[in-house]
Amino acid sequence: MSIIGLLIGVVIGALISGLVIWIVSKLGLGLEVDGFGSAFIAAIVIAIVGAVINWLLGVLGISFGGNWLAAIVQLIIAAVVLLISDRFLKGLRVAGFVGALIAAIAIGAVYWLLGWAVSLIV
Repeated sequence: MSIIGLLIGVVIGALISGLVIWIVSKLGLGLEVDGFGSAFIAAIVIAIVGAVINWLLGVLGISFGGNWLAAIVQLIIAAVVLLISDRFLKGLRVAGFVGALIAAIAIGAVYWLLGWAVSLIV
């Protein structure tokens, strides 16, 4: 894969993630963004913070299987990532830990719905 193809894939992924964050913010479920630009930047920051946290967990030798406990832990990590990202961005606001949990669930649900809708088209 060329570097151009990789960069295009990263930008498309960030745009889709920004769209998902923007949609969730419009639902009023504990996450607010000032606009799509803020949602796009938030998607990039959330991806970076999430990658750092998952890397640190790997360095510490902490891994989770594919069971319900792992799903709950990943949900909590997603909420913490949202809370940390809130501190870095002026255009992103998270309504506390419960708001972050609800937003993380909503983000997952919107991603699932988009994937389902695309699978119907393709």
